[in-house]
Amino acid sequence: MRKKLLLATTTASTSALLFVTRVYAACDITSGARGGADCAQGAGTATDLVVNVKGITNTLLLAIGAIAVIMIIIGGIRYALSGGNEQNVKAAKDTIQYAIVGLVIALLSYAIVNFVLRLF
Repeated sequence: MRKKLLLATTTASTSALLFVTRVYAACDITSGARGGADCAQGAGTATDLVVNVKGITNTLLLAIGAIAVIMIIIGGIRYALSGGNEQNVKAAKDTIQYAIVGLVIALLSYAIVNFVLRLF
């Protein structure tokens, strides 16, 4: 139970650190007092939700694609090393099949997300 809790805590902490964004301070341009500091004039770039969602989906698609290719290679190696054993051949074919199905689902979800984001 402790190992599962430690794994869940570590995973949550790591994933929370992946989505850290920059925060810029703003100065009050309506008041005359600047306190010796000048406001930045157009130094940053504006991002919106659509840009962030596209970035996340592109990153996920890249990760899922890499994992799918690795699983297809592992399935091929398992198939080559099965030695004609029916159980090993079936397990290798299932690995390849599941990797391809996962890749197709990832591509379809990417297409759906991009279609929906084009509407905004």
